[in-house]
Formats: sequence, C-alpha cells, structure tokens
Amino acid sequence: MDSSVSPDELDHVSHEHGHDEEGSKMFGFIVFLLSESVIFLSFFAGYIIYKTSAVNWLPPGVSGLEIKEPSINTVVLVSSSFVIYFAEKALEKHDLKTYRLLLFLTMVMGGYFLYGQAVEWSELEFGFTSGTFGGMFYLLTGFHGLHVFTGILLQLIMLLRSFVPGNFDNGHFGINATSLFWHFVDVIWIVLFLLIYVWQ
Repeated sequence: MDSSVSPDELDHVSHEHGHDEEGSKMFGFIVFLLSESVIFLSFFAGYIIYKTSAVNWLPPGVSGLEIKEPSINTVVLVSSSFVIYFAEKALEKHDLKTYRLLLFLTMVMGGYFLYGQAVEWSELEFGFTSGTFGGMFYLLTGFHGLHVFTGILLQLIMLLRSFVPGNFDNGHFGINATSLFWHFVDVIWIVLFLLIYVWQ
C-alpha cells in the first residue's frame, strides 16, 4: 500500500497550517488592541469625571477650543480608513500598484493629521501645566498622536515589504493587522473629538 503524500496534499496541509498561524497572530493582535482600548477608556473616564466635577475647568483666559481646523483633520483621518480598506482589497486582487498608491495616500493623510495637530498645539494659549484641562488635553491628544505616528510607521514597513518578492505568499497578516490598528486609531479619535471639541 502506497502511503506517500501527493504534492497537492502537502500544499493543502501547508496552506491550512499557514491559515491557522495567521488566525492565531490576528487573535493576539486583537487582544493587544483591547488592552489599548482599556487604557484609552480609563483616560476617557478620567476626563469626564474631572470635567463634570471641576469648578473652573478651562484655564484662565481660555473660553474654548477652535473647532474648524480639528474638524477638517478629523474628516481627513476618518477618510483615510476607507483608503487603507481599499488598499487591502487591491492587495487581495494582487494589484500591487494600486495597493502601494493607496497605502502611500493613507500615510500622507495621517501625516496631514499630525501636522494639523502640531499647528494647533503651537497656537494654543495654554500648556500642559495649565490646570487639569491643560494636562488632560495634551495627554489625550498626545497619546493618540503617538498612535497615529506608530500607524504611519507600520504602513511604511508594509509599503517597503511590498517590494520584496514573494512577501505575500504566506498571507496578508501584516497589512491586515496594520489596517485594523489604523481603524482603531480612527475610532479612538472620533471619541476624543466628541469629548474635547464638541462637548465644550
């Protein structure tokens, strides 16, 4: 009786093993994002508690935050989630040219957001030590900005790796995880925008 395994069967077993491994990696990454969510949720809760209990919430001489430019930055950042989604779809179709273009565009949009935030910081009339509001504002927006910067670096890595022959032969975990991280960053910003800029 011939107990040998055909090449097709070996390929099927290898594919199934790779699929399971990629699924395990994604599960671990989702757990990581959940832990990040807990950190942000604790910040949100602290912000709400301080805001609703403080007698003088805003620093002296500050009546509120300008909302126009942050709104534009928000639209750009949220729109970038759709761009990176279509980049994923392009990769699934093996359209590397479109994938690279859309991934680069996502990076540019993220960079625009960080630039807009830097400009806003430079024009503010209060600092990190300007009361509870000042400390919470810079902590929340700065911590989120760090995540945006991390997301851009991950996208850069994914873009560079797309030029390595055979990089996607074993799956698309890298870009899938990077895209998920970017969506997470966008959702967190929407909550921050509502808390800080809309709820004044």
